[in-house]
Amino acid sequence: MLKIKNERSISTQAIQWKCLELKTESKRLHYGRFVVSPFERGQASTVGLAIRRALLQEVGGTSITRAKFNGVVHEYSTITGLQETIHDVLVNPKEIVLKSDSNEIQEAVLSVTGPKEVTAGDTLVPPRVKIIDNSQYVATITQPISSNIELEIEKDCGYRIENSNGDKDGRFSIDAVFMPVQNVNYSIHLLGSGRATREISFIEIWTNGSLTPHEALNEASKKLIELSNTFSDVKCRDVFPFESQKDFPNSTGSTSLQLQFDNVSKLEENLFENTFIDQLELPARAFNCLKRAEIHTIADSLNYSQEDLSNIRNFGQKSIDQVSKALWERFAKELPKKNLGINQEKP
Repeated sequence: MLKIKNERSISTQAIQWKCLELKTESKRLHYGRFVVSPFERGQASTVGLAIRRALLQEVGGTSITRAKFNGVVHEYSTITGLQETIHDVLVNPKEIVLKSDSNEIQEAVLSVTGPKEVTAGDTLVPPRVKIIDNSQYVATITQPISSNIELEIEKDCGYRIENSNGDKDGRFSIDAVFMPVQNVNYSIHLLGSGRATREISFIEIWTNGSLTPHEALNEASKKLIELSNTFSDVKCRDVFPFESQKDFPNSTGSTSLQLQFDNVSKLEENLFENTFIDQLELPARAFNCLKRAEIHTIADSLNYSQEDLSNIRNFGQKSIDQVSKALWERFAKELPKKNLGINQEKP
């Protein structure tokens, strides 16, 4: 009787979380460790996977997205007295960690006189933007010259890879990373025995300092709630009304349903174009090989067959199997086996 009572008490216990550790390893690296329990069997994995994806993909960050130089023609130009090329100067600002409470595009100015080592702290930012680490390196001015760089700052989620074809008049787009959460790990452990067995989950979060791990976890949880609320009021009236066979699309004419299917396909295509291969959670070797082959998004990967991938340097059958498995499990997509005509020969 006592055993049955204990089992019932565990099964009715509310799920709770607790912060076990918060640590600031540097201005740009914060660590947090949390525990959540008790879960029914299988629930910890469901929650762990969802919260990990939300932390990495849905939590917004702030980044520099555009820079303007006076008197510069292209990104490989050089400026007398500036140690780096314009290209190198464009790479460094995207590493600057910023925090903002505004969703509007904001402007900042990097104005310095040399000789000087230019850092993030030399940037004049608007009141609603904060620089997390003023010591982050930008460039070196070796001569007594003045340099003025106009910057645009935006808030968004994930990555943004810019097309440089539209750059002109000294204005250059910068590939931006809007991801304050740098890494997330979760582990699951069993608690109890028999029918009273429950699961306990440990979650580890690393951030870049613009958010604390606790703030990131809170924001990710809110995002998950917002997304899941979409399905909280699903009714039968939302199902397509098929009254007879003639309502189905056929080869003699299009129907409104076919148009709706086409719209769904376009939405899926757009989703894949904006979802990065990080979401496949591949091993480092496979991930780095894809990056070197300029395969950045899920849409990019679907343009390759298994034979095409085998032509990428250091990309063996094991890596191909890992990509195929991840695409199927996470996006229900298969890579064709035959060649699609992608020219990716091994050197």
